Amino acid sequence: MPPAAYRIRRATSVPQLLAASPLFDGPAREAWAARFLAAAGHHCLLAYPDGDPEPAGFVTGVEMLHPDKGTEMCLYELGVAETHRRRGIGRALTDALAALARERGCYDMWVGVDLDNAAALATYRASGAVDDGNFAMLTWDFADPAEGGAAPLG
Repeated sequence: MPPAAYRIRRATSVPQLLAASPLFDGPAREAWAARFLAAAGHHCLLAYPDGDPEPAGFVTGVEMLHPDKGTEMCLYELGVAETHRRRGIGRALTDALAALARERGCYDMWVGVDLDNAAALATYRASGAVDDGNFAMLTWDFADPAEGGAAPLG
């Protein structure tokens, strides 16, 4: 249940995602926002303070399907504006994504977290997540430096 002064809504339009840009790591791009919304299994939930049209927090999730496992939800990213932190918004967004995952038939939900990110670990644990052991995250960088570090759309 979200804190009483906030409501959680699913993002359904490009303007909503663009308005959430200050919460993201970088500015949302219109073409990418449209592609995100059009992609099956991609979800963005936004937390709005009552009476405010600008979101104070967000969570994104991506459904991942495998032939021998079924569908699981990856909690891709969670963010809350600094001025709205420590009010239960992160947990409410996490709980809302977990509820959506259950509703969509996912068998579990997971998130990768830096081990030194105490706030994120506390939020996810408060929402019912448990440690699944340590793992290494390896990445391949396909970024185009001419595009500001972001890979171009295909």
